[in-house]
Amino acid sequence: MPHPASVRRDEDDEPEEDEEEEIDDDDEGEEPPPRRRGRPPSRRRHPRQRAHPVRRWRASDGDEDEEEEEEAEERLSTRRGLTPPKKPPTYWRARDSLFFEPLVALAIIVVLLVALFAYTQNWPPVYVVESDSMQHGYSDQVGLINTGDLVLAQKVPLSEITPYVTGIQTGYSTYGEHGDVILYWPNGQGSTPIIHRAILYLTWDPSGRSYSAPDLAGLPCGNEPNAVYSYIAEPGAPPDCRYTNLTGTLDLYRIGWQSVNISIPMNPSTLGGQSGFLTMGDNNVAPDQLAVPALSTLVQSGWIVGVARGMVPWFGAIKLLLQGQAGDVPPQSWQFMGLTVVGIILVAFGIHYAFRTEGIETPLRREEEEAARAQAEAEAESEPPETGPRRWLSRLRRRHPEDEEETEAEEPTRQRTRTRPPPSHTPAHRGRPAPRVRRPPKPAKKRDSHDEL
Repeated sequence: MPHPASVRRDEDDEPEEDEEEEIDDDDEGEEPPPRRRGRPPSRRRHPRQRAHPVRRWRASDGDEDEEEEEEAEERLSTRRGLTPPKKPPTYWRARDSLFFEPLVALAIIVVLLVALFAYTQNWPPVYVVESDSMQHGYSDQVGLINTGDLVLAQKVPLSEITPYVTGIQTGYSTYGEHGDVILYWPNGQGSTPIIHRAILYLTWDPSGRSYSAPDLAGLPCGNEPNAVYSYIAEPGAPPDCRYTNLTGTLDLYRIGWQSVNISIPMNPSTLGGQSGFLTMGDNNVAPDQLAVPALSTLVQSGWIVGVARGMVPWFGAIKLLLQGQAGDVPPQSWQFMGLTVVGIILVAFGIHYAFRTEGIETPLRREEEEAARAQAEAEAESEPPETGPRRWLSRLRRRHPEDEEETEAEEPTRQRTRTRPPPSHTPAHRGRPAPRVRRPPKPAKKRDSHDEL
């Protein structure tokens, strides 16, 4: 009687084919093992069956496998009655463009120029003050016309220009004194207009070769207290209050912020034998028509560029700096301009970051960003807190606005990725997964009668 161990060893040494045939014969009457739900049954390959040739690995196999898995998930979710996840739409924002800031700056400049032209009805609408003839002293005073200021020249009818003597009666004043400041071409020509105040309008009578000043009517005159003017017909004659048919000398008292007295000979050779405005700078002591040399004759209506109706202080000094006339600008103007530039830059940055925080975008984009931000906060809370050197390094790391934009762009991609863990046969690296053969469990052998011994 053979030993049981030797019998078992001999049986184990038999070829695989006999064992498989014996297993097949024994399994005919038994029920097949229950299959696992949700997984297809594995197909056993016969030992004599030739294996399939191994396909050469390609770099795109990993991407194809991922696409096939995503398609399988979509089909499975559709079969279960669930809608497959859709790719969130991407909304284009103008502020994401590289040319957004330059185009916005150019648009602002164009809008400002168009608005200034519509207001002044002149082109160019602004002019630079290149002398100190309108300053009240030698320092810059805010609200007055100083060297280096930009003045808006508005075109108005002649009847709307108020001279200095009329402003005394009505109380009308601009830029620190009575009356309007006009811009005119000297003698009707030139490349740079003169910016001075209109003092008095004189009407020329060619038949009587005399002048009239109707704006003086009603003002105190002659020997009256606080007299504004007086007329002397001949040298040595007493002053009177006549303001028509003037052929002698017209005296004006306490004119301008310096309170100067002016004597104007009613001579056509001096005034030009024409009707027009008598003009003078606030910082001058003589009218333009009596200066040495004379700047111009009486300013006719056709020579007037416009009336000063607004100004932008200090920024015209940049033009004078480029022309080499920076010394004519008051020192205070450079200080005020520097402070203004710094303030404008700070305001611009404040507006930029305010719009960046709120967002110039559609409500859908804002909802997506809020959802992505909430998800990022939840992930940050779930992660264990950093300790040791990594904690300090994370605090010292600088964050850039571009990094935040990249993070926002990656959030929708994270939402679309698969949340369930990969199968066990998928390797950590990308590429084609390594094959793995799964064999069914072997059924228990039937013991022979001699094994029981």
